[in-house]
Amino acid sequence: MKALGSWLTRYWAVLVPIIGVIVLAAFWTVPLGPVAVALIGIVLAGTVLAAVQHAEVVAHRVGEPFGSLVLAIAVTIIEVALIVTLMTTGKDSATLARDTVFSAVMITMNGIVGLSLLLAASRRETTAFNAQGSGSALGTVTALATLTMVVPTFTETPGPQFSPSQLAFAAIASFALYAMFVFTQTFAHRDFFLPVTAKGRPLRDDDHADVPTTRTAFVSLALLLVALVAVVGLAKLESTPIERAVTGIGLPQSFVGVIIALLVLLPEGIAAAKAARRNRMQTSLNLALGSAIASIGLTIPAIAVASIWLPGALHLGLGASQIVLLALTVAVSILTIVQGRAARMQGTIHLIIFAAFIFLSIAP
Repeated sequence: MKALGSWLTRYWAVLVPIIGVIVLAAFWTVPLGPVAVALIGIVLAGTVLAAVQHAEVVAHRVGEPFGSLVLAIAVTIIEVALIVTLMTTGKDSATLARDTVFSAVMITMNGIVGLSLLLAASRRETTAFNAQGSGSALGTVTALATLTMVVPTFTETPGPQFSPSQLAFAAIASFALYAMFVFTQTFAHRDFFLPVTAKGRPLRDDDHADVPTTRTAFVSLALLLVALVAVVGLAKLESTPIERAVTGIGLPQSFVGVIIALLVLLPEGIAAAKAARRNRMQTSLNLALGSAIASIGLTIPAIAVASIWLPGALHLGLGASQIVLLALTVAVSILTIVQGRAARMQGTIHLIIFAAFIFLSIAP
């Protein structure tokens, strides 16, 4: 029995993605009852955790800041797939993309950043990071969010939406900003995004654990892709029960976007929390802000292209309370990042803003 437990502990991350694909195939065309929905939910959670495990292996092999891009792009693929799927099958789909992307921004910039700051500073007075890299990431998030979700509210186009030409410009501008950020992060100023010590100095390579072999990294990459396929499919199976549950308990339909964002950002949140506990706050910020950038810079262009075939309107403009929360988030984030050092107080502020976002999503 002890040997079996040891074996499962060692190989669970290999087995769970495979089980996820098997469950997906078994229930894809079968009507789902309460037991099936619960089973799929458990397998989905395990598959997400397995995806985190394999993404961390790949990230460790390629090193920072390349590693942070792996998970950011992975969760964006999940996000786009879920949004497009629900927009073709769900109701009230006009605002789904906006609700999901805005939720992703608030979760990453307040929830993940706040929790990471709190964890990193829990055993120390402060935690350090590179203000140059984090500042450029924050500037990119701010520009992307404003261009894609604030501007549509104030255009002359009827409703909180872009005209076709405006949407095309927003999509091109979003992708250009994302591409420029990736180039800056990985080549032009890679040193801005590397972890630093408590004194703000670059963290030495010998502070890392043993780097996985190339073979191990490729195996993890393959299993990560399998896990992502399983997550997208299983989440699709859960989407209708989620919509019914949201409606059944009297929550706004826009809360579906919050649930989607929470689901797809769970791997990012876990990875960022683990990095923060090791006092690698820069890695946590790379993950959080990088995910926010990818969520807008890749999702909006993908949805813009998909809108050619998708039925109905595409409302991207935020409401008044959402704009206020976004502005507050940007202002607080600037004050957090500008000094390159933060304490538990900053983490608490971000978490309170995140709590306000969740509360206003439930009771707008």
